[in-house]
Amino acid sequence: MKLNGWAQHKERSNLTLLRVMTWLSLRFGRRAGRFVLHAIAAYFFLFARPSREASRCYLRRALGRPATWRDVYRHVFTFASTIHDRIYLLNDRFDLFDIRVRGETHVIDALAGGRGAFLVGAHLGSFEAIRAVGRTQPDLRVAVTMYEDNARNINAILATVNPDAKPEVIGLGRVDAMLKVSEALESNTMVGMLADRSLLRDSGSSTQTVPFLGAPAAFPLGPLHMAAMLRRPVIFMTALYRDDNRYDIHFEQLADFTDVPRERRASEVQAALTRYVALVEQCCVAAPYNWFNFFDFWQDADARRHDEVTREIAREITREAPRTRTVMPRVTSDT
Repeated sequence: MKLNGWAQHKERSNLTLLRVMTWLSLRFGRRAGRFVLHAIAAYFFLFARPSREASRCYLRRALGRPATWRDVYRHVFTFASTIHDRIYLLNDRFDLFDIRVRGETHVIDALAGGRGAFLVGAHLGSFEAIRAVGRTQPDLRVAVTMYEDNARNINAILATVNPDAKPEVIGLGRVDAMLKVSEALESNTMVGMLADRSLLRDSGSSTQTVPFLGAPAAFPLGPLHMAAMLRRPVIFMTALYRDDNRYDIHFEQLADFTDVPRERRASEVQAALTRYVALVEQCCVAAPYNWFNFFDFWQDADARRHDEVTREIAREITREAPRTRTVMPRVTSDT
């Protein structure tokens, strides 16, 4: 199994440091915690070179100009800020934040249908801010699908902060994942997933290479295929961090596979993927420091495309090569 770029990176976190940061944040407040956060962000900025270079590559595309070291540091600090804010959101300290919600009628309409829906986002902003809104609505339940080994230390710390707020997680990559997702939907639960990373790096049907911020990039088709198979609506979600204490949450209808016949599923999935990538790109341009994929997002797609072209050339050469007949020399005997 060949893992994608993000899955090959070891998680750069320290359990003791996270515990200390959690204790300081809850004891002395958000302002004091953010002061310490600058030191943590500076550490990762200085010593996580691959992530720093990936940030510079992405920001050049999103900003439309070369990224400075200030841009890269702001990118790292924005990510650290959203992680830090999870401590307070998990403790229902919504009074600390200015959370603005737009498009919530899409979620309300889906709940009224009684069969749940998919909330599909990306590694943009804070998913915890979206879950926080859900905890304020008694009828809204959100189950999170994720690769459980990812960010294990952070999730362990946040579980100790407020065990009652620990998210309902459906582990991807397991044989019963589809069954658990289906059961959650049948109980009118929203199933949230981030659809901008694929676990496996391959050139099969699990990913699709599409234009993204000016260059081809690979996006997984699995989440949309799952929604199509289970015949559910898909709502795009994002909670962009707008500096200080503000989050802008936005919901938008992405697709509705409820009544799509089987023969049209493939084309509808393709259309949904195109719209999804366009929305992610729109968010990246509007709030460039909110994209939290700190690996070379485009290199894997370029390598995959190179492999595809190489195989296509090989097929053409094989197809067009003249077929020759091997003639065995005639052996004669004087006897």
